[in-house]
Amino acid sequence: MTTLLLTRRLRPAELATVDAVLAVAVGGLLGPYAALESPLRGGVHEPLWVSVLVGMALGLPLAVRRRWPITVAVVISSVATVALITGVVPNYAVAAPAIAIGLSCYTVALLAGTRRSTLCAAGCLALVSVALVLTESDLWSRTGAVVYATVMVAPAWTIGWLVRERRALAARQSEHLVRQAAAEERLRVARDLHDVVAHTLSLIVVKAAVANHVAEAEPREAGAALRVIEETGRNALTDVRRVLGALREDTPYAPTPGLDELPALARQAAIGGVDVRLDVRREKPARAVPESVGLAVYRIVQEAVTNVVKHAAPASCRATVTVTPHEVRVEVTDDGRRSVLIGGEGHGLVGMRERVTLHGGEFRAGPRSGGGYAVTASLPCRVAA
Repeated sequence: MTTLLLTRRLRPAELATVDAVLAVAVGGLLGPYAALESPLRGGVHEPLWVSVLVGMALGLPLAVRRRWPITVAVVISSVATVALITGVVPNYAVAAPAIAIGLSCYTVALLAGTRRSTLCAAGCLALVSVALVLTESDLWSRTGAVVYATVMVAPAWTIGWLVRERRALAARQSEHLVRQAAAEERLRVARDLHDVVAHTLSLIVVKAAVANHVAEAEPREAGAALRVIEETGRNALTDVRRVLGALREDTPYAPTPGLDELPALARQAAIGGVDVRLDVRREKPARAVPESVGLAVYRIVQEAVTNVVKHAAPASCRATVTVTPHEVRVEVTDDGRRSVLIGGEGHGLVGMRERVTLHGGEFRAGPRSGGGYAVTASLPCRVAA
Protein backbone atom coordinates (compact mmCIF):
# COMPACT_ATOMS: atom_id res chain seq x y z
CA MET A 1 0.00 0.00 0.00
CA THR A 2 2.84 2.39 0.81
CA THR A 3 4.40 1.55 -2.55
CA LEU A 4 1.16 2.57 -4.22
CA LEU A 5 1.31 5.93 -2.45
CA LEU A 6 4.87 6.49 -3.65
CA THR A 7 4.28 5.75 -7.32
CA ARG A 8 1.57 8.28 -8.08
CA ARG A 9 -0.65 10.92 -6.56
CA LEU A 10 -4.03 9.47 -5.66
CA ARG A 11 -7.31 11.35 -5.78
CA PRO A 12 -8.89 12.44 -2.46
CA ALA A 13 -11.54 9.70 -2.64
CA GLU A 14 -8.86 7.07 -3.26
CA LEU A 15 -6.76 8.40 -0.38
CA ALA A 16 -9.74 8.22 1.97
CA THR A 17 -10.33 4.61 0.92
CA VAL A 18 -6.68 3.72 1.51
CA ASP A 19 -6.72 5.29 4.97
CA ALA A 20 -9.95 3.51 5.88
CA VAL A 21 -8.50 0.15 4.82
CA LEU A 22 -5.33 0.79 6.84
CA ALA A 23 -7.34 1.83 9.89
CA VAL A 24 -9.50 -1.30 9.72
CA ALA A 25 -6.50 -3.56 9.11
CA VAL A 26 -4.44 -2.20 11.99
CA GLY A 27 -7.15 -1.12 14.40
CA GLY A 28 -9.63 -3.89 13.77
CA LEU A 29 -7.31 -6.84 13.19
CA LEU A 30 -3.61 -6.45 14.00
CA GLY A 31 -4.00 -4.23 17.06
CA PRO A 32 -6.56 -6.37 18.93
CA TYR A 33 -4.71 -9.53 17.91
CA ALA A 34 -1.45 -8.18 19.41
CA ALA A 35 -3.23 -7.02 22.56
CA LEU A 36 -4.82 -10.44 23.03
CA GLU A 37 -1.49 -12.25 22.75
CA SER A 38 -0.33 -13.86 25.98
CA PRO A 39 2.89 -12.52 27.51
CA LEU A 40 5.85 -14.87 27.74
CA ARG A 41 5.39 -15.01 31.52
CA GLY A 42 1.79 -15.62 32.49
CA GLY A 43 -1.46 -15.16 30.64
CA VAL A 44 -3.54 -12.16 29.69
CA HIS A 45 -4.47 -10.22 32.83
CA GLU A 46 -6.52 -7.32 31.42
CA PRO A 47 -10.21 -7.66 30.47
CA LEU A 48 -11.05 -8.50 26.89
CA TRP A 49 -12.60 -5.12 26.23
CA VAL A 50 -9.36 -3.40 27.29
CA SER A 51 -7.33 -5.42 24.78
CA VAL A 52 -9.81 -4.69 22.02
CA LEU A 53 -9.99 -1.00 22.94
CA VAL A 54 -6.19 -0.63 23.01
CA GLY A 55 -5.88 -2.45 19.70
CA MET A 56 -8.45 -0.16 18.09
CA ALA A 57 -6.77 2.91 19.58
CA LEU A 58 -3.56 1.89 17.84
CA GLY A 59 -5.04 1.66 14.37
CA LEU A 60 -8.29 3.58 13.96
CA PRO A 61 -6.64 7.05 14.17
CA LEU A 62 -4.96 6.21 10.86
CA ALA A 63 -8.29 6.96 9.17
CA VAL A 64 -7.71 10.69 9.79
CA ARG A 65 -3.91 10.75 9.53
CA ARG A 66 -3.95 13.17 6.59
CA ARG A 67 -6.23 15.66 8.34
CA TRP A 68 -4.34 15.77 11.65
CA PRO A 69 -0.98 14.07 10.97
CA ILE A 70 0.92 15.27 14.05
CA THR A 71 -1.99 14.61 16.42
CA VAL A 72 -2.47 11.10 15.05
CA ALA A 73 1.26 10.33 15.37
CA VAL A 74 1.35 11.53 18.98
CA VAL A 75 -1.82 9.60 19.91
CA ILE A 76 -0.63 6.34 18.35
CA SER A 77 2.85 6.65 19.90
CA SER A 78 1.38 7.41 23.32
CA VAL A 79 -1.07 4.49 23.16
CA ALA A 80 1.73 2.17 22.04
CA THR A 81 3.95 3.36 24.88
CA VAL A 82 1.28 2.78 27.51
CA ALA A 83 0.31 -0.57 26.00
CA LEU A 84 3.91 -1.82 26.00
CA ILE A 85 4.71 -0.60 29.53
CA THR A 86 1.55 -2.08 31.01
CA GLY A 87 1.98 -5.30 29.09
CA VAL A 88 -1.35 -5.06 27.28
CA VAL A 89 0.69 -5.52 24.10
CA PRO A 90 3.53 -8.01 24.72
CA ASN A 91 6.97 -6.92 23.63
CA TYR A 92 7.25 -9.75 21.11
CA ALA A 93 4.01 -8.52 19.47
CA VAL A 94 5.33 -4.99 18.95
CA ALA A 95 5.05 -5.37 15.14
CA ALA A 96 1.43 -4.13 15.18
CA PRO A 97 2.24 -0.86 17.00
CA ALA A 98 5.33 -0.53 14.77
CA ILE A 99 3.15 -0.55 11.63
CA ALA A 100 0.81 2.11 13.05
CA ILE A 101 3.68 4.29 14.28
CA GLY A 102 5.55 3.97 10.97
CA LEU A 103 2.50 4.97 8.91
CA SER A 104 1.80 7.96 11.14
CA CYS A 105 5.43 9.16 11.01
CA TYR A 106 5.46 8.74 7.22
CA THR A 107 2.36 10.93 6.99
CA VAL A 108 3.85 13.57 9.30
CA ALA A 109 6.99 13.85 7.17
CA LEU A 110 4.88 13.94 4.00
CA LEU A 111 2.42 16.64 5.03
CA ALA A 112 4.07 18.72 7.78
CA GLY A 113 7.02 21.06 7.46
CA THR A 114 10.51 19.67 7.94
CA ARG A 115 11.05 21.30 11.34
CA ARG A 116 7.68 20.30 12.77
CA SER A 117 7.86 16.78 11.38
CA THR A 118 11.39 16.31 12.75
CA LEU A 119 10.32 17.38 16.23
CA CYS A 120 7.26 15.14 16.06
CA ALA A 121 9.31 12.13 14.90
CA ALA A 122 11.88 12.75 17.64
CA GLY A 123 9.10 12.85 20.25
CA CYS A 124 7.54 9.62 18.95
CA LEU A 125 10.96 7.96 18.92
CA ALA A 126 11.58 9.01 22.51
CA LEU A 127 8.21 7.64 23.69
CA VAL A 128 8.65 4.28 21.98
CA SER A 129 12.27 4.00 23.13
CA VAL A 130 11.26 4.57 26.75
CA ALA A 131 8.52 1.95 26.44
CA LEU A 132 10.85 -0.67 24.98
CA VAL A 133 13.63 0.09 27.49
CA LEU A 134 11.27 -0.18 30.46
CA THR A 135 9.78 -3.40 29.18
CA GLU A 136 11.47 -6.47 30.59
CA SER A 137 12.54 -8.57 27.64
CA ASP A 138 14.88 -11.37 26.74
CA LEU A 139 14.68 -10.24 23.12
CA TRP A 140 16.83 -7.10 23.31
CA SER A 141 19.06 -5.01 25.53
CA ARG A 142 18.48 -1.34 26.28
CA THR A 143 20.61 -0.38 23.31
CA GLY A 144 18.77 -2.88 21.17
CA ALA A 145 15.47 -1.41 22.34
CA VAL A 146 16.51 2.07 21.18
CA VAL A 147 17.73 0.64 17.86
CA TYR A 148 14.45 -1.20 17.39
CA ALA A 149 12.49 1.99 18.12
CA THR A 150 14.65 3.87 15.63
CA VAL A 151 13.90 1.26 12.99
CA MET A 152 10.19 1.77 13.67
CA VAL A 153 10.31 5.56 13.25
CA ALA A 154 13.33 6.71 11.19
CA PRO A 155 12.82 4.82 7.89
CA ALA A 156 9.13 5.75 7.68
CA TRP A 157 9.88 9.41 8.40
CA THR A 158 12.75 9.41 5.87
CA ILE A 159 10.58 7.92 3.13
CA GLY A 160 7.85 10.49 3.79
CA TRP A 161 10.37 13.34 3.72
CA LEU A 162 11.89 12.11 0.44
CA VAL A 163 8.47 11.84 -1.18
CA ARG A 164 7.64 15.36 0.01
CA GLU A 165 10.89 16.74 -1.41
CA ARG A 166 10.39 14.89 -4.67
CA ARG A 167 6.89 16.33 -5.06
CA ALA A 168 8.15 19.80 -4.21
CA LEU A 169 10.90 19.46 -6.81
CA ALA A 170 8.40 18.25 -9.41
CA ALA A 171 6.14 21.22 -8.62
CA ARG A 172 9.05 23.66 -8.99
CA GLN A 173 10.09 22.08 -12.27
CA SER A 174 6.53 22.21 -13.55
CA GLU A 175 6.25 25.87 -12.57
CA HIS A 176 9.58 26.59 -14.26
CA LEU A 177 8.40 24.91 -17.46
CA VAL A 178 5.19 26.96 -17.38
CA ARG A 179 7.15 30.20 -16.93
CA GLN A 180 9.58 29.19 -19.68
CA ALA A 181 6.75 28.36 -22.07
CA ALA A 182 5.08 31.69 -21.28
CA ALA A 183 8.34 33.56 -21.89
CA GLU A 184 8.89 31.77 -25.19
CA GLU A 185 5.33 32.53 -26.24
CA ARG A 186 5.75 36.23 -25.35
CA LEU A 187 8.99 36.29 -27.34
CA ARG A 188 7.32 34.65 -30.31
CA VAL A 189 4.42 37.10 -30.24
CA ALA A 190 6.83 40.02 -29.85
CA ARG A 191 8.83 38.87 -32.87
CA ASP A 192 5.72 38.41 -35.01
CA LEU A 193 4.23 41.75 -33.97
CA HIS A 194 7.51 43.52 -34.62
CA ASP A 195 7.76 42.01 -38.09
CA VAL A 196 4.15 42.85 -38.95
CA VAL A 197 4.09 46.36 -37.49
CA ALA A 198 7.56 47.42 -38.63
CA HIS A 199 7.02 46.22 -42.18
CA THR A 200 3.56 47.75 -42.47
CA LEU A 201 4.38 51.09 -40.88
CA SER A 202 7.43 51.49 -43.10
CA LEU A 203 5.27 51.17 -46.19
CA ILE A 204 2.55 53.41 -44.74
CA VAL A 205 5.07 56.12 -43.85
CA VAL A 206 6.57 56.03 -47.36
CA LYS A 207 3.21 56.26 -49.11
CA ALA A 208 1.93 58.89 -46.66
CA ALA A 209 4.97 61.02 -47.48
CA VAL A 210 4.23 60.61 -51.18
CA ALA A 211 0.58 61.52 -50.69
CA ASN A 212 1.50 64.58 -48.65
CA HIS A 213 4.03 65.71 -51.23
CA VAL A 214 1.73 65.44 -54.27
CA ALA A 215 -1.61 66.12 -52.59
CA GLU A 216 -2.14 69.49 -54.30
CA ALA A 217 -0.26 68.96 -57.58
CA GLU A 218 -1.32 65.33 -58.30
CA PRO A 219 -4.59 64.50 -56.50
CA ARG A 220 -4.92 61.18 -58.37
CA GLU A 221 -1.48 60.01 -57.30
CA ALA A 222 -2.24 61.09 -53.74
CA GLY A 223 -5.49 59.11 -53.86
CA ALA A 224 -3.61 56.06 -55.14
CA ALA A 225 -1.16 56.37 -52.27
CA LEU A 226 -4.02 56.59 -49.78
CA ARG A 227 -5.59 53.46 -51.26
CA VAL A 228 -2.29 51.65 -50.83
CA ILE A 229 -2.17 52.83 -47.22
CA GLU A 230 -5.70 51.53 -46.68
CA GLU A 231 -4.91 48.12 -48.20
CA THR A 232 -1.67 47.83 -46.28
CA GLY A 233 -3.40 48.74 -43.02
CA ARG A 234 -6.11 46.13 -43.61
CA ASN A 235 -3.52 43.45 -44.25
CA ALA A 236 -1.67 44.47 -41.11
CA LEU A 237 -4.84 44.22 -39.03
CA THR A 238 -5.41 40.71 -40.38
CA ASP A 239 -1.86 39.70 -39.43
CA VAL A 240 -2.15 41.24 -35.96
CA ARG A 241 -5.45 39.46 -35.35
CA ARG A 242 -3.86 36.19 -36.43
CA VAL A 243 -0.90 36.64 -34.08
CA LEU A 244 -3.01 37.68 -31.10
CA GLY A 245 -5.72 35.14 -31.89
CA ALA A 246 -3.25 32.34 -31.30
CA LEU A 247 -3.20 33.38 -27.63
CA ARG A 248 -6.89 32.62 -27.21
CA GLU A 249 -8.04 29.04 -26.86
CA ASP A 250 -11.43 29.73 -28.42
CA THR A 251 -9.96 31.32 -31.55
CA PRO A 252 -9.14 29.02 -34.47
CA TYR A 253 -5.62 29.32 -35.80
CA ALA A 254 -5.39 31.24 -39.06
CA PRO A 255 -3.00 29.92 -41.70
CA THR A 256 0.51 31.20 -41.08
CA PRO A 257 2.35 32.88 -43.95
CA GLY A 258 5.01 30.84 -45.70
CA LEU A 259 6.84 30.50 -48.99
CA ASP A 260 3.66 30.81 -51.03
CA GLU A 261 3.08 34.33 -49.66
CA LEU A 262 6.52 35.63 -50.67
CA PRO A 263 5.36 36.95 -54.10
CA ALA A 264 2.71 39.10 -52.41
CA LEU A 265 5.39 40.36 -50.01
CA ALA A 266 7.59 41.35 -52.96
CA ARG A 267 4.73 43.21 -54.63
CA GLN A 268 3.99 45.06 -51.40
CA ALA A 269 7.64 46.10 -51.04
CA ALA A 270 7.50 47.62 -54.53
CA ILE A 271 4.99 50.11 -53.14
CA GLY A 272 7.75 51.46 -50.89
CA GLY A 273 10.11 52.07 -53.78
CA VAL A 274 12.04 48.80 -53.65
CA ASP A 275 12.20 46.59 -56.71
CA VAL A 276 12.28 43.08 -55.26
CA ARG A 277 13.32 40.27 -57.57
CA LEU A 278 12.16 37.11 -55.92
CA ASP A 279 13.59 33.73 -56.83
CA VAL A 280 12.26 30.62 -55.06
CA ARG A 281 14.12 27.49 -56.05
CA ARG A 282 13.12 23.96 -55.10
CA GLU A 283 15.55 21.14 -55.62
CA LYS A 284 13.99 17.91 -56.82
CA PRO A 285 12.22 15.98 -55.53
CA ALA A 286 9.94 18.89 -54.61
CA ARG A 287 8.55 18.55 -51.09
CA ALA A 288 6.58 20.68 -48.64
CA VAL A 289 8.49 22.81 -46.14
CA PRO A 290 7.44 22.48 -42.47
CA GLU A 291 5.13 25.27 -41.39
CA SER A 292 7.48 26.62 -38.70
CA VAL A 293 10.38 26.84 -41.14
CA GLY A 294 8.18 28.44 -43.79
CA LEU A 295 7.05 31.10 -41.32
CA ALA A 296 10.65 31.77 -40.26
CA VAL A 297 11.73 32.18 -43.88
CA TYR A 298 8.81 34.51 -44.60
CA ARG A 299 9.62 36.68 -41.56
CA ILE A 300 13.33 36.81 -42.43
CA VAL A 301 12.61 37.97 -45.98
CA GLN A 302 9.98 40.40 -44.70
CA GLU A 303 12.34 41.99 -42.19
CA ALA A 304 15.24 42.14 -44.64
CA VAL A 305 13.08 43.82 -47.29
CA THR A 306 11.64 46.19 -44.68
CA ASN A 307 15.16 47.30 -43.76
CA VAL A 308 15.81 48.05 -47.41
CA VAL A 309 12.59 50.09 -47.61
CA LYS A 310 13.47 52.04 -44.46
CA HIS A 311 17.19 52.59 -45.04
CA ALA A 312 18.00 52.18 -48.74
CA ALA A 313 14.92 52.99 -50.86
CA PRO A 314 14.72 53.57 -53.73
CA ALA A 315 16.78 50.46 -54.38
CA SER A 316 16.84 47.11 -56.12
CA CYS A 317 16.67 44.04 -53.96
CA ARG A 318 17.16 40.38 -54.76
CA ALA A 319 15.65 37.70 -52.53
CA THR A 320 16.68 34.11 -53.22
CA VAL A 321 15.13 31.18 -51.35
CA THR A 322 16.54 27.73 -52.04
CA VAL A 323 14.70 24.69 -50.71
CA THR A 324 16.68 21.46 -50.43
CA PRO A 325 15.69 18.17 -48.78
CA HIS A 326 17.79 19.06 -45.74
CA GLU A 327 17.67 22.85 -45.38
CA VAL A 328 16.24 26.13 -46.63
CA ARG A 329 18.72 28.84 -47.59
CA VAL A 330 17.76 32.52 -47.72
CA GLU A 331 19.76 35.35 -49.25
CA VAL A 332 18.52 38.95 -49.49
CA THR A 333 20.80 41.57 -51.03
CA ASP A 334 20.34 45.12 -52.24
CA ASP A 335 22.38 47.39 -54.51
CA GLY A 336 22.90 50.03 -51.84
CA ARG A 337 21.96 53.10 -53.82
CA ARG A 338 21.66 54.90 -50.51
CA SER A 339 23.82 54.12 -47.50
CA VAL A 340 22.26 51.77 -45.01
CA LEU A 341 22.16 53.45 -41.62
CA ILE A 342 22.13 50.64 -39.11
CA GLY A 343 23.88 51.22 -35.81
CA GLY A 344 24.55 47.81 -34.33
CA GLU A 345 21.78 45.23 -34.37
CA GLY A 346 18.24 46.51 -34.04
CA HIS A 347 15.25 44.46 -32.98
CA GLY A 348 14.72 43.32 -36.56
CA LEU A 349 18.16 41.74 -36.91
CA VAL A 350 17.93 40.29 -33.42
CA GLY A 351 14.55 38.78 -34.28
CA MET A 352 15.90 37.22 -37.48
CA ARG A 353 18.88 35.78 -35.64
CA GLU A 354 16.58 34.32 -32.95
CA ARG A 355 14.36 32.66 -35.53
CA VAL A 356 17.34 31.04 -37.23
CA THR A 357 18.92 29.98 -33.92
CA LEU A 358 15.63 28.44 -32.84
CA HIS A 359 15.89 26.06 -35.80
CA GLY A 360 19.59 25.39 -35.26
CA GLY A 361 20.69 27.30 -38.36
CA GLU A 362 23.24 29.95 -39.26
CA PHE A 363 22.63 33.68 -39.80
CA ARG A 364 24.79 36.49 -41.14
CA ALA A 365 24.01 40.13 -41.92
CA GLY A 366 26.23 43.03 -42.88
CA PRO A 367 27.41 45.42 -45.61
CA ARG A 368 28.59 43.93 -48.90
CA SER A 369 32.10 44.58 -50.14
CA GLY A 370 30.79 46.01 -53.41
CA GLY A 371 28.15 48.17 -51.72
CA GLY A 372 24.73 47.51 -50.33
CA TYR A 373 23.70 45.07 -47.66
CA ALA A 374 23.28 41.31 -47.47
CA VAL A 375 21.30 39.00 -45.20
CA THR A 376 21.91 35.26 -45.43
CA ALA A 377 20.41 32.43 -43.40
CA SER A 378 20.25 28.68 -43.53
CA LEU A 379 17.58 26.74 -41.64
CA PRO A 380 18.06 22.96 -41.35
CA CYS A 381 14.89 20.98 -41.74
CA ARG A 382 13.56 17.65 -42.90
CA VAL A 383 10.98 18.59 -45.47
CA ALA A 384 7.78 16.57 -45.58
CA ALA A 385 7.18 14.16 -48.40
